[in-house]
Amino acid sequence: MPTLLHLDSSLYSLDASASRAVTASFRKAWEEQHPNGTVVYRDLAADPLPHIDEISATAGFSDPAEHTPEQRAAFALRVELAEELERADAVLIGAPMYNFTIPSTLKTWLDQVIIVGRTAGEAPSAAGTPVTVVASRGGSYAPGTPRESFEFVQNYLEKALNGMLGLDVDFIVPELTLARTTPAMADLVELSDASRAKAHEDATTKAKALAARFGA
Repeated sequence: MPTLLHLDSSLYSLDASASRAVTASFRKAWEEQHPNGTVVYRDLAADPLPHIDEISATAGFSDPAEHTPEQRAAFALRVELAEELERADAVLIGAPMYNFTIPSTLKTWLDQVIIVGRTAGEAPSAAGTPVTVVASRGGSYAPGTPRESFEFVQNYLEKALNGMLGLDVDFIVPELTLARTTPAMADLVELSDASRAKAHEDATTKAKALAARFGA
């Protein structure tokens, strides 16, 4: 049965987080198609990974047979994360925009899992794996909007996930998520609701399509 790797990084609970709500829709549709499948879940906000440090970084550029005990201990986590990615048939990532970019916890996962010569480099070990990123944001940073140049979520993740890890990246973007709680955005509530509804619909459709692909 297929394996889904699901990462959430929102600071907020399911009821308060647009990205968690949409990833939950995706996962629900996926699990309905594969009730006996495997889901590997990491809540990067509730259980954050340690930042990469000199020991774990240098271990990634040296022969494992020559690792010191400290390097072996530090590198074990990076190997675990790489193996989770390599075993996944599909990946689901909740990536809300914080201060124009991704949460630091998600950046830490990337720093740990990007291992040159294994998951990254000339022949990335998980190349081609489909990744669905739910990139929620409180406003709009779409092309043509005043804050288009402030968008560092999709731009960065496209380069990291596809450019470095070789993954097949698709984005779902629920935007204007603060409209219902921000008086100055009251005239955008209708657009916000439409964006949220489309995001849930897209997540369900994408999950079913991927589930069918790996169930064939």
